[in-house]
Amino acid sequence: MKSIQTKSITQSIFAITAAVLILIYFSSCAKKISFQSSSVVPAARGDVKVKKDNNNNYNIQISVNNLAEPKRLQPSKTAYVVWMETDQNSVKNIGQIKSSKKLFSKALKASISTVTPHYPTKFFITAENNGDISYPEGETVLTTESF
Repeated sequence: MKSIQTKSITQSIFAITAAVLILIYFSSCAKKISFQSSSVVPAARGDVKVKKDNNNNYNIQISVNNLAEPKRLQPSKTAYVVWMETDQNSVKNIGQIKSSKKLFSKALKASISTVTPHYPTKFFITAENNGDISYPEGETVLTTESF
């Protein structure tokens, strides 16, 4: 009788633990959005991960592969700038990205991570002559759909 009762308690604890872990997993998932194909840099691919933290900020991680160096574009540029559109219809410069080759890798990779209090609705990357500008001036290289 005691072994049946112990087995029942163990199963209950296991079920509760599994339910809690599943809830934590689904509540902490980041939204992942892919950049659309580009006619400017056709080989470039990338994605954006957005996750809301405990302070109601948004953690943003952007990674891009096969993004040609901006000086190889026509006309030549000096920087790629990542922009974020917010739910307040404003555009924010969230930083520059530089593509580089890793040791033993042929792929050009770039990434950027940041935190913002603004809810992002769209991301895009432009090729610019200067990385510390307040509003996009150059050609859009990659963009996400609105989400």
